[in-house]
Amino acid sequence: MKNNTMKKLVAIPVSKLHPFEGHPYKVLDNEEMYTLIDSIQTQGILSPLIVRPLENTTDEYEVVSGHRRLHAAQKAGLETVPALIHAIDRDTAAIVVVDSNLHREHILPSEKAFAYKMKADALSHQGRTSGQFVPKSDDARTTAQIGEPYGESYKTVQRYIRLTHLIPELLDWMDEGKMALSVGVELSYLSHEAQRCVWEECRANDCTPSYSQAFHMKNLYKDGNLSHYEISEMLSQEKPNQRETLKIPMDKLRDRLPQNLSVQQQEEFVLKAVDYYKKFLHRQRERER
Repeated sequence: MKNNTMKKLVAIPVSKLHPFEGHPYKVLDNEEMYTLIDSIQTQGILSPLIVRPLENTTDEYEVVSGHRRLHAAQKAGLETVPALIHAIDRDTAAIVVVDSNLHREHILPSEKAFAYKMKADALSHQGRTSGQFVPKSDDARTTAQIGEPYGESYKTVQRYIRLTHLIPELLDWMDEGKMALSVGVELSYLSHEAQRCVWEECRANDCTPSYSQAFHMKNLYKDGNLSHYEISEMLSQEKPNQRETLKIPMDKLRDRLPQNLSVQQQEEFVLKAVDYYKKFLHRQRERER
């Protein structure tokens, strides 16, 4: 069945617009959002949203591209927003939702994971509804097609999709840079109950799993030998890189750090600041002699 790709620019009431169901991108009230709100208040929305008619309605629409602009418009008090109406089916819309956001500079691991999964599901469904047989062996071809525009191999795409099997708490650790992709992938093979046990033990021991620990847990789980006791014993062992740790609450650093730094960049910034202050104190002592 072919899509009617008619495009029509109209002003649509904000109340008639709905987020795309299951869209993978987080709309956050952060510094970038406040900047966008200010821009909309002074200049309006310069780039129209892309929407599609919502099934079984006469004047309701689903946002395909522009969730952040819609949120900013609501915050700015706009009653209507400019939008291009595309009469497309859900699978085609899902692909547009993914592709219209993956080019952004700052994409969280969880966003990329669910975006890749949404596009893979849409492509697979399109193949089935067109009468094509889509064998499981074609997964690599599909994920290769997804990753190619972004310079990522099919294996990398598949590893990100594995993250969608993580519990929300572990996904948050991924987004915060507390856990490497490889560790998250290994933990994704555990049941949600086992993952929650890992998360609780990590909180109790103030640690995160290493790759070797995650890999070992996955193998134990696969063989039916991963118990709460095994997880507790493994994660209570002190790792060399966690013996001496200085912790500073993020709310004390937030106003002192540049915006949009990754966890690693934040750490490097703090270390450079400490080095700079150390040299400052040394020069001051030299002058006082």
